[in-house]
Order: sequence, then C-alpha cells, then structure tokens
Amino acid sequence: MGDLLLARHGETEWSRAGRHTGRTDLPLTPSGEAQAKSLVPLLAGRTFALVLTSPLLRARRTAELAGLAGAVPEADLREWDYGGYEGVTTADIRRTRPGWDLWTDGVPPGPDLPGESVEQVGERADRVLARVAGALDGGNVLLVAHGHLLRVLTARRLGLPPVEGRLFRLETGTLSRLSLEHGRPVIAEWNARP
Repeated sequence: MGDLLLARHGETEWSRAGRHTGRTDLPLTPSGEAQAKSLVPLLAGRTFALVLTSPLLRARRTAELAGLAGAVPEADLREWDYGGYEGVTTADIRRTRPGWDLWTDGVPPGPDLPGESVEQVGERADRVLARVAGALDGGNVLLVAHGHLLRVLTARRLGLPPVEGRLFRLETGTLSRLSLEHGRPVIAEWNARP
C-alpha cells in the first residue's frame, strides 16, 4: 500500500492577503512559483501510481513547476465554494458576523456562486479517496490542490467528520504525507518544505 501525498498550491495574491479563494482562478505570485519549484527536491526519487490536480490554474501550475508532467485534472479537487464570501477575508466577515467560523457557520450563497457546506466538500473528498483507493494499492498517489479541500480530505482519510479538517492547518507550497500504521491511516508528515 502506497502513501497519499498532498501538495498545496503555491501562494496567490489572495492567499497572501487571507482572502477566501474558491473558484476564482488566480495565478501564482512569483513567491508562489518559487514555492512550487521548491517541491521538486521533496518529490525527487518518488514514483507515483497516480497524480491528480485540481483543474484550477494555481494547482495546475504548481504541479507543472514541481515537475509533475502528466498530472490528471480532477474536478472534485477544486477548492471549497465560498459563495458570497468569495474574495472576502475572515476579518471582514467578522465585522458583520462576530465570531463567524467557516467550519461551523458555513457560507451564504453569492450572486454567481452557490456556496458549499462542509458536508458537501466532504462528499467530494470522499469521491477523490474512492477514486485513488485502487492506485494506492499499487503505489504512492499525489494530489495537488487547495488548503481547505485538502484539510477536509485529510479528516476523511483519517476517519473523521469533514468539520475536523479545521484541526489541520495547511500552508501554501507544502507537501504532506498520509500513510498507514498497523493498518490505520495516520499523518506521517505535515507542511513539509525543503
């Protein structure tokens, strides 16, 4: 059984500013491109039975700069749809909703984005995990995607409810590894950088 590796895309203007970036398709900043390139030594010497990436530019470009030619786009790896909070910071949201928490309070629909609940993001994460299960039997799998989605996916891989993704802070341009210990999924590495 292989390991499940998770690469969060490099920095964008909005991730640097703390703005919720779901479906808005932003490029990497120069720092984000450097972060993506810095994944190369962390991936060196590893082989993958499958590499999937979010279809969004920031994840696809991270995969490309990390040397992952042939990464397959997977729609279920796109980031949480933040609805009416797309592009808004937590601090700005809390000006009108004191104490607001994405994980427990959710998001309102926006004019062009319906928004998703944590449970809906969990359902997408479960579909990704089901898709990669067979490939994990044959080797390592790498997913290149987004912070909140990968946090939810981690919770689901560990057998936790989607909301427990709140426990796993994930930095831009990092590599994490989920493995098995005595047949149980565990976190083997988290937020690794060279």
